[in-house]
Parts: sequence; C-alpha cells; structure tokens
Amino acid sequence: MKKFPICKKETKNLITHNHQRQDDYFWLNERDSKDVLNYIEAENNYSKEYFEQTKELQEVLLDEFENRINPNDTSAPFYLNSKTYQYKNQEGKDYTLIDEIIDGQNQLFFDENERAKGKSYYALADWAPSPDNKLLAISEDLIGRRNYTITIRNNENNTFLKDKITNTDGTIVWANDNKTLFYVKKDPQTLREYQVYSHILGSSSKEDKLIYEDKDERFTVYLSKSITNKYIEIHSASSLTSETSLVNADSPTENPVIFLKRKTGHIYEVFHHENGFYIKSNHEAKNNKIVFSETLPSTIEGLQVIFPNDKDCFIDNLLVLQNHLIIEERENGLQKVKIKDLKTSHEEYLTFNEETFFFAFGTNENYFADYFFYSYNSLTTPASIFQFELTKKKSELFFRKELLDKTFSPSNYESQRIWITANDGEKIAVSLVYKKGIKMEDSPLLLYGYGSYGITIPDVFKAYRLSLIDRGFIYAIAHIRGEKYLGEEWYENGKFLKKRNTFTDFINAAESLGMKGYCDKNRIYAQGGSAGGLLMGAVTNLAPYLWKGIIAQVPFVDVVTTMLDESIPLTVGEYEEWGNPNDEEYYWYMLSYSPYDNVKKMDYPAMFITTGYHDSQVQYWEPLKWVAKLREYKTNDLPLLLDCNMDAGHGGGSGRSNERIEIAKEYAFILNLEGIKN
Repeated sequence: MKKFPICKKETKNLITHNHQRQDDYFWLNERDSKDVLNYIEAENNYSKEYFEQTKELQEVLLDEFENRINPNDTSAPFYLNSKTYQYKNQEGKDYTLIDEIIDGQNQLFFDENERAKGKSYYALADWAPSPDNKLLAISEDLIGRRNYTITIRNNENNTFLKDKITNTDGTIVWANDNKTLFYVKKDPQTLREYQVYSHILGSSSKEDKLIYEDKDERFTVYLSKSITNKYIEIHSASSLTSETSLVNADSPTENPVIFLKRKTGHIYEVFHHENGFYIKSNHEAKNNKIVFSETLPSTIEGLQVIFPNDKDCFIDNLLVLQNHLIIEERENGLQKVKIKDLKTSHEEYLTFNEETFFFAFGTNENYFADYFFYSYNSLTTPASIFQFELTKKKSELFFRKELLDKTFSPSNYESQRIWITANDGEKIAVSLVYKKGIKMEDSPLLLYGYGSYGITIPDVFKAYRLSLIDRGFIYAIAHIRGEKYLGEEWYENGKFLKKRNTFTDFINAAESLGMKGYCDKNRIYAQGGSAGGLLMGAVTNLAPYLWKGIIAQVPFVDVVTTMLDESIPLTVGEYEEWGNPNDEEYYWYMLSYSPYDNVKKMDYPAMFITTGYHDSQVQYWEPLKWVAKLREYKTNDLPLLLDCNMDAGHGGGSGRSNERIEIAKEYAFILNLEGIKN
C-alpha cells in the first residue's frame, strides 16, 4: 500500500487565559480551498486503496443485508388527520414511498424517489397534510446541511404551489384554517433555530410574519401542536432551561402567550387536555413530576401534583388522551409504562419481561382514542407495533417487522444485562447480545457508547448487526454517565466538570468485560459517533492499549477550539453541555480531555474515521485535523483511515444504498482486522 498522505503544517498560535496552544492544522477550516480539497482527496484515495482488499467482503456483507432485509419493507400503518398512511420501500429504489390506505387498498401518496432524482443528496425532514387534507407541506434538504426548504403540494391535482420558504429547521405546523403555516427560521451563520414565522398561502415568504424570536443564543426554538389541536406550541429550550408559548390554532394571527416564564434550571413540557394542562416539570423534582393546572398558570408552585418526584424513578415521557394518562418511566435503567384512568383514578403498569428491550410511543394523534400504539423490540427481536386497548387493559399485536431471511429466529441469539463497577464505585450497566453457543471468553467484542446530552442509547434490534454476530462477535452497549439511563443525576455526573466520568466509565466497561470473560480482552473494538466520536477520541488517548480497532463517526474532537469559536454553528448553545472555555476553569478541564489537543507520541489502535463535508453539527475539519495530527504523532503502522463523504452531512449519505455501503465498510474494517475475509 502506498505511503499515507502528509498534511502540510501552517503553525497558528492560539492564546487563551495567557496559555498558548500551537495548532499546525488550523488552516484545514478553509472550506473549498484548493489545498483543503486536495488533502481530502488524498485521504479518501488512501482509504479507498486500503478498502480494495476488503472489496469481496464488502460485497458479501451487502448481499447479506439484501437477503436479510426485505427490499419491499413496510412500516406499520398509522393514522394522521383521520386518514391512514404507511411507509414502504421498493426494490431498486433508494428512498421511501408514502402510501395512503383507502378502503384497504394502498395508493401512492408521496414518492421521495421522484423528488430525489438527479440529486447526490436528498432528505425529507417533515411532511404535514393540512387539517382538511387538501394540501401537503413538505420540507427537504438537498445538501446535507440540515437547512430545509418548505414547499406545498395540492393533493387533488398533484401540483406544487408557488409558495417556497427557505432556511428553515424543517418543522411544519398548520393552523386550523388550512391556509396558515408556522415554521422555524435558522440563523444563517450559526444555524441556530431562533425565529418562528407564520406564512399565509399564496403570499411571498418575504411577507411572512415574525411570531416569535429568541435572542438568547443558548436557546433553540422548535414547534409542535397539541394533541387536542387547540394550540400551536412554540418551545424554546437550552440544556438547562425551557419555556413554552402557545398560539390559538383557531386564531393564528393572535400573539403567542407564554405558558410559564423561563427560570434558569426549570425544564418543563406542556400537555393540553380539555380540562386544563398537564405539565412535566423538574421544579424541585430532579427526576421530574407531573402537575396539573386548570388554566394558564402564573407559577409552577402550588399546582396539583398528579405524580410526585421519585429519586429512584425517572419520568421520561407523557401521553395525554381524553380519558387516560400514559407515563413512560425508567427505573434501574429499565422502562415501564404507567396508565392512569382519569375517570376512576385507577393506575396500573404495563411491564416487560426482558432486560435488554426498548419501548417507544407510536403515532398517537387521536386525543379521543381508547387505545394507544407503542413499539417494542429488543436486542434479539425485531420491532413490533402493539395496540393497547385501554378498556380491555390488553396489548394486541398490530404489526410485526419480519426479516426476509426465514432462517432468522430470535431463539438463536441471547442477550443479557450485566453491571460492572467503575473506578469510583458506581455501577454501570452494559447490554450484550451474541449468538447462542459461542465461547464468550474467546470472542471479539464491539462496544458502542455515546454518553452526552442525556441521550440514552436504546437496546434495539438491528438487522445489519447480525452480520457481525453471526461471525462470532459480541455486540455491547455501555450505558455510561452522560445518559439518563439511571435518571437525571446519571446525566449530570457525565457533563460539565464531570465529563471525564463518561470516558472512564467506558474504559472501565471494556476492562471489566475482558477480565470477567465476557469477551477476549485482546479483541475489543469500540464505536461511537458525534459526541460518541468525542468519546472514541478520549478513550483512545487515555487507554490506547485496550482497543484492537476504533470506529469514530463524525467525531467532535477539537473541543476547545470549537467551543471558543462562537461563529461556528451551535457553539453557544453547547455551553450548557460542556461548559464555556472562556471561563478559565472550564478551559483547563476541557483541554484535559479534548482528543485533538491530547494526541501523544505513542502506539494507537487501528482507526477508521468518517465525516461529511457538509456536516452542520461537527464541521468536517475537526476529524480532518485529528487524522493529520494522529499521522504525525502515532508510533506504529496500524491502519489510520479517513473517509470524507463530499455529498453528506452529519447523518452520512442519503438513501438506503449509501447507508448500507457505509455500514458494510465499517464492518469490513473490523472483520479484516480479525482476519475474516468472507
């Protein structure tokens, strides 16, 4: 294989708090410059040459994906605006089709493939029928920058109106008059969602009315509509604080009314009911409580408590129907669902028997329903949609996801949850899935982690993953601090000046899995993306000896420089997750773990790093700089590969084919290191 690319060095001295950092690769942020494009091309060509040796293996993996996953796969039918829809895929087509089901027959309603023709990237962010179902508003991205353009289709003749709204976050909410649309504008520089406009059909978007603006750069704005269809809800939220304003959906020209004024540290959500408002709030309730107010409250204090805070049980989500409340909770890491009858006040639980499973509400937009839909799957079982009959108090299977491969059976696989002890004595849950009968202590393991923003990585089934598991791999998810797996405190102990807990938890998980015989300790691989890519960078610097290979997807690795640059999209809002390095204490703490700043002269494991040139969340130059510096410092000759997709954003390439190609390449990277050629 030819020699790896050498990135030129242009020394830039960065001085903060009287401390000087030398950055030789700072210049890589010169988007579209000839030198940057040439270096990306050199890295891509180098990786392409490396992956030539795995070409046959990638083809085998792609064939397995095709033979396992139905090319004509469909979603469960779902109800919207009193109509029934269904997503479906079609063999030979990369993008989704949306059908309307009329009298039991599927009729094509919207075809993403038609919209994506001739485009290297396409993403449909949202689609929303007008209340009378005569119009369809859609929002689309043709670059991967998550900047969406809204257009409106006449459903009766399938033609598009002249209305066109650009630079939005993709969300669409209709007022009840069938002619007024609400949407969110992005700041053109920082891409922060910060303004809400209303658009009247037939008018120029230049005439749209500014309804709401949040000038605090820590906050992002988003929209929803109450399940009762009474209110358009304007949400403004940071990591620590939230505020909701309401617009009467029947009178869209009225000014929004603030529900509860923001108060630092108070996060709340509003759920409208015909009798008033249910509020999920963290006020004096770290794991959240549910309170009720008959009218718009002036304060959260003194409201009727429906479900109090429980230090051992985290209230995660709430569904409000006319006669029932359905509350999603998490206790000891496991989800459970509480159902409260509003007429009788009777409460009961919908519980699940597995320890590695995932529950999620389905599409439930009928406020008057005496049922609700939910999705259930586990590490060994594909997703199924159930309909819970609230009067019968019984779950009935509504739709089951089936694999094309009829030899697949969940009984061939095993999953379990184990607990390992961190350095400071905390217990960390790790979910495992593997093929029955393998000798675990002799098996390779892929450990996945994220650990930021309070996002809990779900224990879900992935059909692609079987290609690793069937080859003897164990797949594991580490539920490290920074998630909300064990409640709000679990999250708080993995952010700000406790961020390093996230990294040491992941390292401790890998060490314990090897020592306790859950895998071969010399064959542990790790994977994470975005903030999980930061995790990959940190644990590689801290414990390079642990990993046989690392996959870092769109990794956030240049933490200090990025967080000091307020012109970069999303920076200021991130202060409430990582801290503000303009504060000296945070500067030094972030500098202690920033992957790019802590690259050392030492042996690094084999690494495969991916990015998208149009990524709006983590700019392409972060992984590019990281790879350039790793090439300079690493003292061994194990593979270091960068794949920069020039037609992609934060989520990778668009379409089913691109997704499968990317996963096949990741798996081929690992399997090749294991000496597995087919």
